[in-house]
Amino acid sequence: MPTRMITNDEVTLWSEGLGDPADAPLLLIAGGNLSAKSWPDEFVERLVAAGHFVIRYDHRDTGRSSRCDFTLHPYGFDELATDALAVLDGWQVRAAHVVGMSLGHTIGQLLALDAPERLLTLTVMLGGALDVDFDADLEAALKGEPSVSGLPVPSQRFLDMMTMLQQPAETDEELLERRVEKWRLLNGEGVPFDADEFRRRELLAAGHAGTFDEPIVHHMIPQPPVSRGAELSRVSTPVLAIQAMCDPAAPPPHARHLADRIPGARVVEIENMGHALPLAVHEPLAAAICAHTRAATV
Repeated sequence: MPTRMITNDEVTLWSEGLGDPADAPLLLIAGGNLSAKSWPDEFVERLVAAGHFVIRYDHRDTGRSSRCDFTLHPYGFDELATDALAVLDGWQVRAAHVVGMSLGHTIGQLLALDAPERLLTLTVMLGGALDVDFDADLEAALKGEPSVSGLPVPSQRFLDMMTMLQQPAETDEELLERRVEKWRLLNGEGVPFDADEFRRRELLAAGHAGTFDEPIVHHMIPQPPVSRGAELSRVSTPVLAIQAMCDPAAPPPHARHLADRIPGARVVEIENMGHALPLAVHEPLAAAICAHTRAATV
C-alpha cells in the first residue's frame, strides 16, 4: 500500500493509504504511544470494503515518525491535532471522516472544535469528554478514592496494567510478552483474550518501528484544559460516541456523558468490548462506524 512521509513543522510523520483514493476518506487516529499498526489490518480491511479510503499514521514519537527529547521539545494535544491535519494535507484530503480511539478520542474532539471544516463525521471511542479530568480521576483511583468527575474511575485491571509497565524488561522476548500482557489487561473480561493474536500484532508493530521498546512520551502530555469541555455544545460535526461496555479505562457511561454535551451526538454500545481491538469486535465496530459515515452522506 502507498505510504507517505509528511512534515509538520520539524516533525516527520509516517502515513499509509489503503483502498481506492476515489472513495470517501477516513482518517484513523490511534491511541497514546501507539503507531498506525495498532489499527489491525483485518479491521481496516472492513472499512475499505465498505467504501472508504483509509489513512492511518504514526503519531510523533511512535513507529517510523520523528522521535524527540520531550524534555527539550515538549508538545501537547494541540500539536498532535495539527499533526492529524498535516496528514490530511499530505494526502490532499480537504475533509475526512475521522475515527479516534483513546488519545485519538481527545484529538478528535479538539479537531471538531478547532477545525470543523476538515471533518465530515467524527467517531470516538475508548476515552472521555474534554470536561472530564481524567488525570485527577486516575489519581483518585490509585488512592482508592471517589472520582473527581463523578464518572467511574479506571478499573483495577487498568491500574494493574500501569504497574506492570513500570516493571523492568530487558530482552526482546520479555518486552514482547509485556506488550501482550498489557493488552490482556486492557482487553477486559468480556471477550476471551487470544494471546497469539496480539503477539502477532505486537511483532508487526515492533518490526514496523524497528524496536520492541514501547514509546512512553505521550504519558507526559498534559490533558487539554477541562474548560474546553464547555465548548462541546458548539460542535456541528455529526458525532458518534462508541461505548465499549467492558472498557477498564473509560467504562460506561463515559460515551453517554460526551454525547449529552454535543448536539445530535449518538451513542452505540459494543457489548463485551474492552480497551482493545480483538477480532471479535471488528464486525460490530466497523458496522457502527460505517453506518455513521453513510448517514452523514445521504
